[in-house]
Amino acid sequence: MAVKIDKKIKGYSVLTPEDKAREAAAAIPTASVPRETVEKETPQDNIIQMHERIERPEVLIGSTYKIKSPLVEHAMYVTINDIVLNAGTEHELRRPFEIFVNSKSMEHFQWIVALTRIMSAVFRKGGDVTFLVDEMKAVFDPRGGYFKAGGVYMPSLVAELGAIVEEHMKSIGLIHDPEMSAHQRAILAEKRKQYEDRAKKNSDVTETVTVAPAAPAQGAAEDIAVTGDGASFPPSATLCHKCSTKALVIMDGCATCLNCGYSKCG
Repeated sequence: MAVKIDKKIKGYSVLTPEDKAREAAAAIPTASVPRETVEKETPQDNIIQMHERIERPEVLIGSTYKIKSPLVEHAMYVTINDIVLNAGTEHELRRPFEIFVNSKSMEHFQWIVALTRIMSAVFRKGGDVTFLVDEMKAVFDPRGGYFKAGGVYMPSLVAELGAIVEEHMKSIGLIHDPEMSAHQRAILAEKRKQYEDRAKKNSDVTETVTVAPAAPAQGAAEDIAVTGDGASFPPSATLCHKCSTKALVIMDGCATCLNCGYSKCG
């Protein structure tokens, strides 16, 4: 709608939506709006309250795990206690309730105590607590990580704590590992057999033609490293980015993992 201005403009201002809302609020008498209505219309934090409070039982069942890291002088012992929900029924569940870390080494005492208290609080809140595993395993030490016995790479001490929590959650059925199909297991077993046969063959050839001691050729028979699961991999194997295990070898010009079956060539 066009508006004709007959007088001289001496000044102007822009009317914003906030100004309109302020004018509308000023036009409404304060006493006419009940307090309950104002409180209901006020935006609230999106906080979801969990179920009823569960008191700590006198006795809890749990497990203790040992961490021997090159980053600390003394071993660390991680204890995770569980609470049994709906005990004695068909809906019985075992869920983590608290976590403690004990060690003679006092170097990391402060942050370990803080971390375990926060984790215990998250456990007691209930709900889906499995996200802690991914968050902790994604923590990297700027000084570099280390390899556990068996060739499994740990990017930090916090990541190994996360791996311990993951192992415990798997043991109580809170996390389920995607199992390999029978076809995948057969292919992986065939690849391992091919690599072992080739290593043995190359070893026999090397022993026949070598006069003086020399460095072992690529693919030659080597002492094997045994992981915690009982699987053995050559020490010359490199790190597999999929399963974080030193089990990646070269077969037919293609990088192949002898642990999880990953192959760069598909």
